Amino acid sequence: MSNIFAEILTIGDEILFGQTLDTNSHFACEKLSEIGVKIVRKTTVGDTEDEILKALGEAESRADITIVTGGLGPTNDDLTKPCLAKYFNCDIRINEQALQEVSSYFKRRGRELTELNRLQAALPSACEMISNPVGTAPGMWFHRNDKVFVSLPGVPHEMQYLIENEVIPRIKRTFKLPVIFHKVIKTCGIGESFLAEKIRNWETALPPHFKLAYLPTLGEVKLRLTATGSSFEKLEAESETLVNDLNNYVSKYIYGYDEDTLESKIGELLAGSNLTISTAESCTGGHLAHSITSVPGSSRYYRGSIVAYHNDIKNEFLGVSKEILSRYGAVSEETVLLMAENVRKSLGTDIGVATSGIAGPEGGTKDKPVGLVWFAYSDKNGTEAKQVQFLKDRMFNIQFSSKAVLTYLFRKLKNVS
Repeated sequence: MSNIFAEILTIGDEILFGQTLDTNSHFACEKLSEIGVKIVRKTTVGDTEDEILKALGEAESRADITIVTGGLGPTNDDLTKPCLAKYFNCDIRINEQALQEVSSYFKRRGRELTELNRLQAALPSACEMISNPVGTAPGMWFHRNDKVFVSLPGVPHEMQYLIENEVIPRIKRTFKLPVIFHKVIKTCGIGESFLAEKIRNWETALPPHFKLAYLPTLGEVKLRLTATGSSFEKLEAESETLVNDLNNYVSKYIYGYDEDTLESKIGELLAGSNLTISTAESCTGGHLAHSITSVPGSSRYYRGSIVAYHNDIKNEFLGVSKEILSRYGAVSEETVLLMAENVRKSLGTDIGVATSGIAGPEGGTKDKPVGLVWFAYSDKNGTEAKQVQFLKDRMFNIQFSSKAVLTYLFRKLKNVS
């Protein structure tokens, strides 16, 4: 079975200028990959007719499917429709079905259909209209010479709806697609190079139709197994065997698979053991609490937080004496130990964790540079602290500190060292 290739073409000066983050390409690539379509390129061009036409031609030479997003508004700087009309050598005319749907959209919201909004229903005559029930700009489907072009609105929630509910089903009907299988193994507490060294023998022995990719993110490394074949069930069974074997090498670093998050797995461990937790935060400013409570149902095990950003709060609410603060400082083992222990006792939880550090970009000293973070863990068996050194980037330090605590917490709950 031959491969089906796709290219993603995003249009808009705002993307090139860095004013708008291109999340559409990420979403489209993910959904196309799930059905066995191979992405050959992602391209972004500005609002210039010549560049758009050139990009369309290049995409057609490389890909079977070209997904175009953006530039479908009714204003003069929205060039996608006229460019597509020129590329497919057709005129632009009011599509009666599109006009009816756009009119209904505005009527349901009690708004008047202006002449400018009426132009949303003007489409290249060579296209098949794709209904857009969540917005005003219809999508467009072009099919010639066994090649497909799909033009979608740039508004992310509209584009995502149409990809999932309209485009993917049409692609499945139009093309004979290979079977593709993905399995993501998620690890924490180990760097990419160290992980690669530990699983070298396992990776070398992978079957030829399985490919492994290392996907490092903040404080984690994801391993993505991708396989192609004729049977999804067979690939899934093979993958399960491979993952079981992988656990023989790095089981203590694996926290979950596919859609799992570190926060959700921690929640499962806490809830499964009927344990509760509280947090005391200084340098992370509530980010740790936010991470834990991002999981639905976290109220079962999470009690609350004391964000003790100022030393007076550490003293008054967390029992860190002025003597300790004066002698050792807010960023110290002595302080963070008391923060973790006393938030646990104060909020009546089984576990207390705490953070204190110098997030930056200022505030560091020779002995305590920017990026120095202490965090602590406390339960009925005792309290212990760890020191880590990050960089001079403030948000990185805040996020990485939270991730370091979560990683440590997961390993404590799993009883792995």
